[in-house]
Amino acid sequence: MAEAADFQGTSPSPARRWLRRTGALLAGVPLLTGLVQLPAAPPADAAGADATQAASGAGSVSVSVDTLTPAVPTEDDTVTVSGTVTNKGRQTVTDAHVGLRVGPLLNTRSGIDSVAKNSTDVQNVFGSEVGDKYAEEFDKLTPGISQPFSISVPVDKLDLGQDGVYQLAVALSGETSAQPWPQTLGVQRTFLPWQPDDAGTKTKTTFMWPLVSTSHMTAETRSDEQQTPVFHDDDLAKEISPGGRLDRMVALGKDLDVTWVIDPDLLASVEAMTDRYEVPGEGDDTVVGGHQAVAKHWLTQVQEAVADKEVVALPFGDPDLASLAHNGTSVSGSLSHLKEATDVASSTVDAILHVKPSTDFAWPVDGAVDPSIVKVATSAGADKVIARSDTFEETGLSYTPSAPRPIGGGTTAVVADARLSTVFQGDMSKASASTLAVQRFLAQSLALGLQTGKQRSVVVAPQRTPSASQARTMAEALTILQDGTWSEPEGLVAAAKAQPDPAATTKVPSASAYPSSLRKHELPRTTFEQIARTQAKLDKFKVILSDQSRVVTPFGRALNREMSVSWRGRQSEAAIYRSGVEAYLDTLIGQVRLIDKSETKLSGRSATIPVTVQNNLVQGVEHLVLRLTSTNPTRLEIDGDAYTEQPVAVSGGHSQSVKFTTSANANGRATVVAQLYTQDGQKYGEPVTFDVKVTEITATVMLVIGGGVLLLVLAGFRMYTQRKRAAAREAQERDHEADEDADDPQNPETAGERPTQDSGAGDPEQPSDPAPDTAPGNADPSGTGERVDR
Repeated sequence: MAEAADFQGTSPSPARRWLRRTGALLAGVPLLTGLVQLPAAPPADAAGADATQAASGAGSVSVSVDTLTPAVPTEDDTVTVSGTVTNKGRQTVTDAHVGLRVGPLLNTRSGIDSVAKNSTDVQNVFGSEVGDKYAEEFDKLTPGISQPFSISVPVDKLDLGQDGVYQLAVALSGETSAQPWPQTLGVQRTFLPWQPDDAGTKTKTTFMWPLVSTSHMTAETRSDEQQTPVFHDDDLAKEISPGGRLDRMVALGKDLDVTWVIDPDLLASVEAMTDRYEVPGEGDDTVVGGHQAVAKHWLTQVQEAVADKEVVALPFGDPDLASLAHNGTSVSGSLSHLKEATDVASSTVDAILHVKPSTDFAWPVDGAVDPSIVKVATSAGADKVIARSDTFEETGLSYTPSAPRPIGGGTTAVVADARLSTVFQGDMSKASASTLAVQRFLAQSLALGLQTGKQRSVVVAPQRTPSASQARTMAEALTILQDGTWSEPEGLVAAAKAQPDPAATTKVPSASAYPSSLRKHELPRTTFEQIARTQAKLDKFKVILSDQSRVVTPFGRALNREMSVSWRGRQSEAAIYRSGVEAYLDTLIGQVRLIDKSETKLSGRSATIPVTVQNNLVQGVEHLVLRLTSTNPTRLEIDGDAYTEQPVAVSGGHSQSVKFTTSANANGRATVVAQLYTQDGQKYGEPVTFDVKVTEITATVMLVIGGGVLLLVLAGFRMYTQRKRAAAREAQERDHEADEDADDPQNPETAGERPTQDSGAGDPEQPSDPAPDTAPGNADPSGTGERVDR
């Protein structure tokens, strides 16, 4: 960004400070003249070097500035600088002392960058020490040994004049046996912002305070009524525990005037931890998590911190907009996941924190944008995209314009200041690094404010997941800034609505300008292909469920997490997470299946074949159709056709047999395929194939069987008639014997009853009937082969 060589909107300094500064310079002219006239007296092997010659590079002594108070002094203050000096060389340093040097005014923001870049270079050490009185001496510095120092100087001894940013160098001078003359052996440059009076026009500063973490919850839940969630690790407990990263973010942010930028997934995950949850144990086992109290306490702290504060909700899971734009839009359904993540963001935050968040903002990684990213970011309803000035560069301006830039289509690019946003990156666990970052942040903010008298809105968008030490440093700098004289806080929503600078660029950087360092860490196309595949399985599965929410909600949120920014640089972990989600869904789908069948034997022209559907889910399934198909319908028909279907509904934890009527047309084997379908005709699960062995009954066999039956009937009839004839003959014989007994005269019972014959009266006596010439019929059954008369 082009900048002015001098401040264009500086506030007037008091006359007495200007006179003091001028007088000090004039008083130093004779002294400087005298120094120029002194002869050089270096040793012979150092010809051409004076007594204050600076060694090249970083020097052999490390100077660490651990504290600088006050960070922004006023006229009556005393500046105290403390830290340590460490001899990193091989030779002992003698006659050493640490002093302060105030350099010239830095009148550009790029000048501040240059000083910060070369902060330990001992070459070209500027100015003279404030005075011997304000220095600390060391007889010697042994190699590898550190010595503390602390120097306090009244502000009026620093000769600060015009408002602005001054260089402040803490330098150590001394001698070594190899170079036995005074020289600068170590230096640490920092900055001293100086504006004791309130600025006429204050900069409105928006500081985004992010509550974002990595993905921790899986799609897996237990079968109990509460659906106990399963986490893939218990690392979130460490972050929200006292002293953890997220605990510090909340504790530090609650007293600051910031805009909270929150990933709803973080809130949902911590809320799940307030009740029973499980984490991985030994092997494939899981154990019950034990951080319910910590989770409840952290959520309570967040609720108190954001009360009456501005909250911006990111889409659920903080999806990677750049990866989606560059690698995901060509995969069907990818944008719908972003829309779902945006839709649930507001309700999630509102339900847990009891505040209504803004969901109008999209935040690409590091604020890097191109046209495709803007298009994707706004596709889910956001109309404001948080960009950053190191990719959304200005041309032709000598000052930093306000953050909002209308970029067309009703979309506003809210351009965060890159210098202020990136100053807290790196290791802030050391006091020296933290102090330097605070001073640099304040220096850049003051330099920005002094560029012009225009009212401007500036946005600071730090890294998404600051460490605990980074959060502490941010809070320290922001506290000083909010108590300062040149800036006032402003919310992100108000900053986005501020009047845009008409001279600021509104052109979105091209795709070729997107940083390659960011592109190489994007989620690949395979990520979105796997998400689409899992979603297709979920869509097919959910239609058969009696309670879809038990599955749709946890899997829907897991798919949102698969697109998270937090997977950048963690490709293997991301792949494991995605595969775990898909594998678990496959397991659930496999709980509803057909039971395998062995070969079935079919004797006769028709029979019933049962097929069993098993449901091992805890909820019932419905809207399923079971189709039974004969691969050889000329031999075996199903309900008179090649196939037939029947609806299926099975309660949770039960099995159900579905019966199909079959008819055989020929004997032999016929293959039958059983397949479940959803009601929209999509196959569900694996088919079950089995053989049906048909034994068909022929006409010859039927005649043989029929003949045998007929013979049995005729034999029975013959036995009946023979018995009837025998009974009749027995009755006839009894009657004949009775007649003979009546005619016998010797029979005393019949002798007096027989009539007397008279030759002269009645018919003449007739001769007897001849005796039969056949014996009585045999009453026994006919022999084999005997003809049966009918």
